[in-house]
Amino acid sequence: MTFEDFFNEFAEQILLLKENDTYGWEEQDFFTAVILDYLEEVGEVDSPVVCPYRAHGLQMNAYKFSEDYDFLGIFVSVYYIGEQVQNASKADIDAALKRAIQIYRKATNDLYKSFEKENDVYEFAHSIFVNKQKIKNVNIIALTNGNCKPIPFKNIKIGETEIAFQIWDMDRLYRCLSSGKMRETIEIDFEEMFSERIPCLVNKNSSAYDGYLGIIPGSILAAIYAQHGSRLLEKNVRSFLQVKGAVNKGLRDTLRNEPDMFLAYNNGISVTAESITISTDENGTKYISKIRDMQIVNGGQTTASIYNMSNDKVSSLDLSKVFVQMKVSVIKTEEKMDEIVHRISECANTQNKIQMADFSSNDPFNRKLEELSRIIWAPAINGQKPNNWFFERARGQYADMLTREGTPAKRKAFKETHPVFTKTDMAKYENTWNQLPYYVSEGAQKNFKRFMVSLRERGSFLPDEGYYQRLVSKAILYRRTEKLVQQQRFGGYRANIVTYTIAFLSHKTAQRINLDKIWKEQTLSESLEKEIIKVSKMVQHFITNPPNNANISEYCKRKACWESMLGLEYDLSEELGQELISKESVGNLLSTSQAALLLLNEATAEENELIDQISNTPADVWLSISKWAKDTNNLQPWQRSIAFSVGTLLRRGKKPSVKQARQADIILTEAKEKGFSTEGL
Repeated sequence: MTFEDFFNEFAEQILLLKENDTYGWEEQDFFTAVILDYLEEVGEVDSPVVCPYRAHGLQMNAYKFSEDYDFLGIFVSVYYIGEQVQNASKADIDAALKRAIQIYRKATNDLYKSFEKENDVYEFAHSIFVNKQKIKNVNIIALTNGNCKPIPFKNIKIGETEIAFQIWDMDRLYRCLSSGKMRETIEIDFEEMFSERIPCLVNKNSSAYDGYLGIIPGSILAAIYAQHGSRLLEKNVRSFLQVKGAVNKGLRDTLRNEPDMFLAYNNGISVTAESITISTDENGTKYISKIRDMQIVNGGQTTASIYNMSNDKVSSLDLSKVFVQMKVSVIKTEEKMDEIVHRISECANTQNKIQMADFSSNDPFNRKLEELSRIIWAPAINGQKPNNWFFERARGQYADMLTREGTPAKRKAFKETHPVFTKTDMAKYENTWNQLPYYVSEGAQKNFKRFMVSLRERGSFLPDEGYYQRLVSKAILYRRTEKLVQQQRFGGYRANIVTYTIAFLSHKTAQRINLDKIWKEQTLSESLEKEIIKVSKMVQHFITNPPNNANISEYCKRKACWESMLGLEYDLSEELGQELISKESVGNLLSTSQAALLLLNEATAEENELIDQISNTPADVWLSISKWAKDTNNLQPWQRSIAFSVGTLLRRGKKPSVKQARQADIILTEAKEKGFSTEGL
């Protein structure tokens, strides 16, 4: 792709967002959302909050706090109208950065008092005011759809806080994306950055890779993580998702009580690299002086734990005594990279890791969904042309299709009959329906990775026509809810309110909202829309009043928020209740090979206890679970068959096998988590 093609595609992404959204944003805000989505995809930012604010001498378009509030990123946009890329002047960039500095200064005072609590900007300003003593570093990033010549920035100090600056223009983003790595390469120069040398042993006996074994000081590892964060872990998605503030107890105790023994007790980290520079000191000892494209594929928790404890004033960790074994593998061919990274991670840990490669556009799940989206058309409604919902498997596919239409009139007609949804949209719809709003609240890219992780862990699955149709129904449900929530003019947190509203309804109805009816009618019923408005008001009040005045956005990312919300008293309207899928009748289900394989085995005392427990659950419950799962498209087909088989056995006065009982126990738990209720059976 040429730069011109990239720029045109980027502009098309902004246009599509404007057409599909109702935030009331200005042009530069849509630009901000698009470029931050790119930057999140390449690992430069993690779940930023788009939060436009402009006043005299003040500007902010988005922000991001670290978990412990020691770091703050402020994004400020410089947007130019036009079909060609323009030169972003130093004057424009400097002015934008100064406006961002000023908003930070005012926020450390009492800027938050200028806003209602329900306003997004209130949370930004109040969080700074409350945590201003914790904030050690602020990074102000200028975002522009122009191209800018290099500007030599100098860090400044505001009180004890250091302020740094950087720019992302179109040329830098294009170079990052066209490198093939979908991220900026991390380069570590140990001598220049730390005045340190990492002694190492060298092994070059393989045609696939070169191996290096070194010992890295804990202080350097913590400093590298402080600078690059989760970008170091992008080839290890589970680590990328799970590295948080919590520290493993064993790691914590060793670091706190026996830091000098950490090297002996800890397995160290496994690193891959594009290249490595080896030098020799005056004594002839080899050492690592530089690493290019450093990626930690095993040991993310070790790295983050050292960093977190080094910043914990209570721990008073002495990093001078902490050393970590570091194994570096320089893969010789790009083609072998994903395979070798997977094997390194798999062999270094008893738990299989799920790698970034699993989330490529070539994933079989995404390819099958794309295939279905190209051939399945929605029913024609009221004589109108039917829609063909376009699943964008890879970024730019939809924009490419639009360019082929030729004229503006044809492009408009294509958009009207081919509404688009992306991979991250798909994950947002699914995880919301599956009652995981706290994952959706983490942001598009992280939520997508979580969805794909859960997909892999549940076994191979390819969507069929029924899955695709119900997914489109969820898309219609989500998008209409966005508009209904926007009409309520709550003032902020729309994304959180939407996902929690649908998830709450999904749970309260036991996922019995008639998705097939939504597909056939391509719209929501009046009673469902009324229920959405009613629930959204309750949700908005709940999330904007978190316990202990917690940060609202962060509270929405916690499972505790969802669990507390489930405790709210709420009765569905009679009108909506009449529309729900009935769970009374039990349909005929075909058995599957998986269910047939569950043979009776000799059982232990513990297993017999489980069999008795499952047998004590009435047959009608199991049969109702099977019918409910089929109607709502929940559980795997073989799980529905097991529920049906267990119910049938119990009706005949027989008990399930050990394997059936084990699976039935899992099925019952999953069904209840999704809102299935035994009341009335």
